[in-house]
Amino acid sequence: MTALVAPRSSTATTEHVLPDGTSLALRGLDPGDGGALRTFHLGLSIETVYYRFFCARGPLTDAEVTYFTHVDQRSRVALGVFADGVLVAVGRYDRLPGTTDAEVACVVTDAWQHHGVGTLLLARLVEIARRSGVRRFVAETLLSNTRMLRLLSEVAPMRTSSVGSGLARVLVDLPAGPDTTLRCVTG
Repeated sequence: MTALVAPRSSTATTEHVLPDGTSLALRGLDPGDGGALRTFHLGLSIETVYYRFFCARGPLTDAEVTYFTHVDQRSRVALGVFADGVLVAVGRYDRLPGTTDAEVACVVTDAWQHHGVGTLLLARLVEIARRSGVRRFVAETLLSNTRMLRLLSEVAPMRTSSVGSGLARVLVDLPAGPDTTLRCVTG
């Protein structure tokens, strides 16, 4: 499978260097990233797809691609991490109407897991969320998804509001300070 190189978004791109020296670009996703998002999703392992969507499933639908790439980057934020122009991770939040809460999710392609990419994404999401008035992240995740649970615990202590059928609803109060530094989780 040939990787699709994403066009440059109209949103600001920031360059980041991982602890191992790898250079990555992080920017908001936009409608022009639909093809890159489809390719990214197709490259995920069955396990990674299951952890993100709680089921085995096929390619993203047109409606899903539209939903995931048409965001206002304030109440609905979608970020992508690119290595040499190829999408390797996606992080997003959707503010819950009438609240200061936002549902958060991150997914990193298998080859890039355990390199600090999720930490990079989540730290940037926290920064944007705080500026937009979000005070708490809410995440539904499988209890077996220890990587996501560990990543969320890097923001602040977590509270689990409900657990059922192997699923946890996790609440994470965002740090009050404008500068959020998350410890790099690579294990």
